[in-house]
Amino acid sequence: MRETEEKLVCIGHLSDEKTIEDLKISLNFGEEIYLLSNIFKALSDPTRLKIIYVLSKSSLCVCDIANILEMSQSAISHQLRILRDLKLVKFKKEGKLVIYSLDDEHVLGLFEQGLDHVKHK
Repeated sequence: MRETEEKLVCIGHLSDEKTIEDLKISLNFGEEIYLLSNIFKALSDPTRLKIIYVLSKSSLCVCDIANILEMSQSAISHQLRILRDLKLVKFKKEGKLVIYSLDDEHVLGLFEQGLDHVKHK
């Protein structure tokens, strides 16, 4: 048996075998854990976090977001596409205008909890 295949044994083991096996089984999130990791990757970008922040205050068009963040509309559109693909933001068309907002309250919750954690330290 190779070293990486050996079963780890620890001294002072706090959990019983059933607990360990139950935890191993509960790790089978499948697609959900992959999607969650992509959301956290998207939230790791400061520009996207700024977009989420401004959209938490008001629904906005691309040009307004670009103006607030002092970036090009093209750069903002690119970031919005990433957020939209992950269902973190949504849009609605009003004539020729496209208005962006947060997809739901969970997105704001992720943002606020992360910010609270940072401020707590």
